[in-house]
Amino acid sequence: MLITQVSGAARRAGARPGDTLISVNGNPVSDILDVRYYTYEPKLRLELRAPGGVARFVLLRHETGGDVGLAFESDIPGGGRTCANGCVFCFIDQNPPGCRESLYVKDDDARLSFLQGNYISLTNLAERDIARICRMRISPLGISVHAADPALRVRMLRNGRAGECLSVMRRFAGAGVRMNAQIVLCPGYNDGGALRNTLCELQTLGGALISTSIVPVGLTRHRGGLPVLRPVTREDALAAVEAASRFPNVWCSDEIYLRAELPIPPAEFYSDFPQLENGVGMIALFQEEWDAIVSGSMRGPQAVAFRPELTLAGSPDLRAPSLPAGRRSPSTVATGYAAAPFLTKLLEPFPSVTVVPVENRFFGDSVDVAGLLTGSDLLSGLQGRDLGERVLIPSSTLRRGEDIFLDDMTVSELSEKLGVPVIPVEPDAEALWRGLRG
Repeated sequence: MLITQVSGAARRAGARPGDTLISVNGNPVSDILDVRYYTYEPKLRLELRAPGGVARFVLLRHETGGDVGLAFESDIPGGGRTCANGCVFCFIDQNPPGCRESLYVKDDDARLSFLQGNYISLTNLAERDIARICRMRISPLGISVHAADPALRVRMLRNGRAGECLSVMRRFAGAGVRMNAQIVLCPGYNDGGALRNTLCELQTLGGALISTSIVPVGLTRHRGGLPVLRPVTREDALAAVEAASRFPNVWCSDEIYLRAELPIPPAEFYSDFPQLENGVGMIALFQEEWDAIVSGSMRGPQAVAFRPELTLAGSPDLRAPSLPAGRRSPSTVATGYAAAPFLTKLLEPFPSVTVVPVENRFFGDSVDVAGLLTGSDLLSGLQGRDLGERVLIPSSTLRRGEDIFLDDMTVSELSEKLGVPVIPVEPDAEALWRGLRG
């Protein structure tokens, strides 16, 4: 692994940027998981190769389990493994033609599951991979389960190895590996009795299973040539909520509750929010944090650090009555149709803020989550409106770490076309509050 930065114990030992890490205490390293696992001990013997090809050994001492001070060109040299499945519900297969190549890449790598929280199907794990995960106790792993019945899972994932899922998870559980499970609810496939059976089988994993989420299948208008699926209806969503209520640590996503037309449960319902990134409990946590900001105090382990300048009394412009005719409102909040009712109610006390639900024309109007809105969607939904001084958009609409939407429009291009600053905001209450205050 090519070293790009050296600090702390590694620098004192004589490692240099440009060296390649070959082994630790005689154990070959191929990725960041090997590095973290084998550098846990306080006394280390690193085998390094200089750019000229000369190998050498350095001795290193550091705090047990601490950072040795090495950064690499890539945590996973050669890139992560791609998916070998043909899932009937795969969202990537539903991307419109003509997008950038990265939008068609499907990852299915256990290392990315641990490092980034991705969900994996387990179908491309070789025996050595399973043994390595068990030996290192790599936790937590996110597993896309979908169905416990082997034949049904093979049918849904269209991969002959898909039926091995529960047996592999049981091996992980026996080795002390902890897991989060995901079920993409596809009516006609894994709902009803199949869903209840899956939830029952997952309970046999005991304490190794941290949580299970149920999320609705996402369907775009670009499903030509793909298996026929229907969207999750209100009745489907109600049945999913009822099934989840029968088991511990099983939660439906916020989108399921919205489709069921049920109130979102309070924040305490979601324990410590183990699947927040999967859309489970996001609205409840957002509401709790927002209420705490407005009331002037933050509570609970999930709450962000409170700052006194964020008190409601310190922001009279947000409490002001509607602005006179002819004047522009201070802010517009753009979001998808799914979150619009919640945000509209949340911001009712602030008439100077306008919430605008934006239709997804890129993927189709059946996709109503904010994170899949494109620049062109936002432009068509906002153009011609009185937008005020700024437009706030969810940062989830952008590529990670960049200011580019899925359709390659940039934030600055959208700002220029709309004639007002467009401000990406992280999906939490404090970020929204700061954005509204400018």
